[in-house]
Amino acid sequence: MRHGDKINNLGRKAAHRAALLSNLAAQLIANKRITTTLAKAKALRTYVEPLITKAKDNTTHQRRIVFSYLQDKEAIKELFDVVRLKVEGRPGGYTRIIKLGARHGDNAELALIELVDYNEIYGNGVAAEADTAVKRTRRGRSRRGGEGTATTAPATTAAEVTTATDLPAATDANADEAVINNKPEEKAGE
Repeated sequence: MRHGDKINNLGRKAAHRAALLSNLAAQLIANKRITTTLAKAKALRTYVEPLITKAKDNTTHQRRIVFSYLQDKEAIKELFDVVRLKVEGRPGGYTRIIKLGARHGDNAELALIELVDYNEIYGNGVAAEADTAVKRTRRGRSRRGGEGTATTAPATTAAEVTTATDLPAATDANADEAVINNKPEEKAGE
């Protein structure tokens, strides 16, 4: 039984699986999107996203670590020189998987896996919006230090809420009380 075994072995031995994921990751970095089966795409996502995170720290040590996974000099250059610049501000989630349907022949479920920052269709307007907003964590505080919130609304006073056009004009002492309670005044003669 495979209780608690979270890795998808993809029907391969460890060396074959490592070579497969290394080649898929190098092709994803070089081409920015590839089409493969859904199971391979999900396995590739967990393989390549930590490598992209390592690329954000552009040191010789990190390049050597990523090279030990990819074994492709061109993919390393592309990752550290081009892709790194696009994903610097992103706190994670560098890839997107889109299901494409079943493949003719063996009915395998196909998927498109792509780097999020390189999709022009989904990314229109989002990049400009993200540049102006302060980066936030999931816990609600700002990433750039402090517990303060970036978009706090100023407190409104009672004078701003009730304006002269909202309520009828007041003429006596009861009218002031009516304005506070947000009720129009009642005259005794009417």
